[in-house]
Amino acid sequence: MKLVFIFGPQAVGKMTVGQKLAEQTGFKLFHNHMTLELLAPIFGFTEDTWRLSDLFRYEIFKSVAANNELTGLIFTYVWAFNEESDWAFVDKICQIFKEENAEVYFVELEADLNERIARNKTPNRLKHKPSKRNVEYSEQELKTSLEKYRLNSYDGEITKEKYIKLNNTNKSSKEVAEIIINTFQL
Repeated sequence: MKLVFIFGPQAVGKMTVGQKLAEQTGFKLFHNHMTLELLAPIFGFTEDTWRLSDLFRYEIFKSVAANNELTGLIFTYVWAFNEESDWAFVDKICQIFKEENAEVYFVELEADLNERIARNKTPNRLKHKPSKRNVEYSEQELKTSLEKYRLNSYDGEITKEKYIKLNNTNKSSKEVAEIIINTFQL
């Protein structure tokens, strides 16, 4: 079992890269909005949504990690590096997979703000993330989050052995997926 953990700020291309990676590897894609879009129509984006989303995710991770028929999972996440709870969430995910002797690969994406704003409106994003369809609100959220959260790591902050950081501002999702596959021999 392999876990490819793709993280970075909103609209950086995590899900789209994950889709291309899934096509090329046969791994299953579990993008971060899959649980959020399930819960948001009921609770909005409240503490209950975040709490339940984490519970669902942990249970899904446990089942995937223990499943001998699956070869890999791709999970996407917006990691706030200045939030201890996000570090704890990532550590818990890693522990779940390591307990089942899975390999964990870390892929950090970064892109220029203007490119992220453009990507925020793509049909693929809006198709898979209904809560982003209010593009004006979503874009404002994307911009204001920069004031509160640090969504890319500092150089040397991620010390995992299987880690790459890619600026994908001028790269297609297919190119990024190929870099990931070649770097980690997936």
